[in-house]
Amino acid sequence: MIVLERKGRLVDASAIFQTTMREFRITIAPDTSLSTEMILARKHRLTVYDATYLALALGENARLATLDEWLAKAAAAEGVLYSPGS
Repeated sequence: MIVLERKGRLVDASAIFQTTMREFRITIAPDTSLSTEMILARKHRLTVYDATYLALALGENARLATLDEWLAKAAAAEGVLYSPGS
């Protein structure tokens, strides 16, 4: 959805994602709105999947291991320590 939003084919991926999740009746932890992940995905042009790893590292004050160049750059920009994966 973020990719479609970037291409101008979708206006608000966040709202559509939240609506879709409610339709599937998936339970999401009460403190998880995915807003941080969506913000990071947009800001650093990441997939939400990669932005989720970055958000977790930020939230846990943890080091991130990645071979992905975009994710490594985003981590550095956000002040997250990272190391190349093996």
